[in-house]
Amino acid sequence: MDAPTTTTSAGDVPAGLRGVVITTTELGDVRGEEGFFHYRQHSAVDLARTRTVEDVWFLLHRGHLPSAAELAAFRAEVAPLRVLPPALADVLPALAAAGGSPLAGLRTALSLLGAAEGAGPVLDLTPEQRAADALRVCALVPTVLAALHRTRAGLPVVAPRDDLDAAGNWLWMLTGTPAPQAHVRALRRYLVATVDHGFNASTFTARVVASTGADVVAAVVAALAAFSGPLHGGAPDRALAALDEIGHPDRAAGWVRDQLAAGRRVMGFGHAVYRTADPRSVLLRETALELGGELAERAVAVEDRVVAALAELKPGRALHANVEYYAGVVLATCGVEPGLFTPTFATSRVVGWCAHVLEQAADPRIIRPSARYTGPAAPVPVP
Repeated sequence: MDAPTTTTSAGDVPAGLRGVVITTTELGDVRGEEGFFHYRQHSAVDLARTRTVEDVWFLLHRGHLPSAAELAAFRAEVAPLRVLPPALADVLPALAAAGGSPLAGLRTALSLLGAAEGAGPVLDLTPEQRAADALRVCALVPTVLAALHRTRAGLPVVAPRDDLDAAGNWLWMLTGTPAPQAHVRALRRYLVATVDHGFNASTFTARVVASTGADVVAAVVAALAAFSGPLHGGAPDRALAALDEIGHPDRAAGWVRDQLAAGRRVMGFGHAVYRTADPRSVLLRETALELGGELAERAVAVEDRVVAALAELKPGRALHANVEYYAGVVLATCGVEPGLFTPTFATSRVVGWCAHVLEQAADPRIIRPSARYTGPAAPVPVP
């Protein structure tokens, strides 16, 4: 169903700016009618099947997939940047004790990092300096999130290892034990598939802040704020909770009817862009089945019944499982707690945010849209 429109002096604008092109990008695209998305010239799904997060990080930030030598040099460059700096290590207990979500703690930690390390406005920096700031933030985000989680749980912080890639390091820093290769491989697919995804709300937020000339850290903190919303990055745990609530697949159709009758969203289904199957969901469904287990089998059975019920109750709408539905299944099977689903998502998406910040920083124009006023007629005399 098409989005409602708002009439402006420039014509009819879809609500939420759905489909409105506001700039150009060389980083990738989402072709919703085809069920396809890509990072630069490569299929994102193909990259998820064959490459690591570091490969794609290099691709988005430096323009091409690395050779073996370039990848080794890049990993050596990133390794020391992953280590938790004293300025953050000292405040971890306070951040953990403050409560709130891990993303809330991360926002605070990154703000402190920007102040402690003197992150400068991108407007005043050379491209090389901006890239260095972006590299630092991308490398450090997983370490901070894992450290916050373990500190809150009363466990010692686990330092990253130089011999592990991003997926292996994430599971290592969360648990302190080497993860099975099947779990590392599955998580690697998930992380690569979620590095970037067009001009979603958090990416657009990062670019808006970068367009003001603010520093890289400020843009990422703003993106995190947008990302924390349950309609964006905060959805995977809710989708898994819905799957648990449904329980047996035979209850799925009735559950969907109850949700729609109550005016609630069916979490894990439908997407703002895709009009066919979400390719990330297709990849993660395959990955979940490769991992095996009762949860994956039940998720597939429930998905089929939910899609059928939605087709009956909302004819004309293309409502398929989205990335959040199977993300929860894959992450749970890999031993990631539901409260860490969105932080796990953030450990990869920060790479995409920073790539967009760097691209936006090369354009000196500020993003400054307009709104149509709908309040009382003005001017009215002040009493």
